[in-house]
This record gives sequence, C-alpha cells and structure tokens, in this order.
Amino acid sequence: MKFSTLVDSVLIVASIALLPGIGGAQIGTNNSGEPIAINSNNLLTHFTNVSYLKPFDAAFLAYQGKLKAQGIPSGSALVSQYQTGSLTALDVVKAAVNAKKLPAQALNDTNYLNAIESQLTSFSNISNLFY
Repeated sequence: MKFSTLVDSVLIVASIALLPGIGGAQIGTNNSGEPIAINSNNLLTHFTNVSYLKPFDAAFLAYQGKLKAQGIPSGSALVSQYQTGSLTALDVVKAAVNAKKLPAQALNDTNYLNAIESQLTSFSNISNLFY
C-alpha cells in the first residue's frame, strides 16, 4: 500500500469521526445582521463577541474540499500549495468567510490565523512522514 493511500485512508476515517461536529455548523446573525458561524458542538470559549469554528474544523473543511468553490484545493494539493507558499492560512480563512463558514472578523484575528497556520503545518508534517 502506498503511503499516500494510507494517509488518505487515515484522514478519511478521521473525517468520518469528526463529521457530526463539522456538519453541525450553522449560520446565524449577530445584532447588526452580519452572518456568524456557529458550531454548537465546538464553540471556542475565549472569543467573546463571535463564535468561530475550531481552527482544526476550518482547516479540515479545506482539506475535505468543502472550500473548492472558493478556490482552495483539497487533500494533497492543499498540503503541496501550503508547503510551497502559494497558499496561506489567510487564504483558507478568506475562503471560509466567503463560504459563510466564518465571520469576517476572523480575517483580523491573529490568534485564529495562527491556529489555522498550525493546523496546515500539522497536515504538512503528517504528509511528510509518508512521502
């Protein structure tokens, strides 16, 4: 079995296990009518004004191909573009905002962007183990 097939298999199993939490994301609005992403199963507690998807969930949406319509590749293409620098955490967050999965405030939240960066790095590190 190729290592890339093994990695894809592991990620598929993980996505199936995590799908209920990711699929539970809902779009709501705040007091000013702006859309906010709410995942009732996975709210971050240290953000007071807006509820975000956990960084893993947002990055994994990209990995699963849920942000392809916004120009973000999935799977190994996502990892490859991230490793070469042609895709950044900000690109993923912009795509998630455009897909109505995150509020626009996430674009200016350096802690959240750093957490997405860490998730993308972890995808790269897992990939490097098998290639």
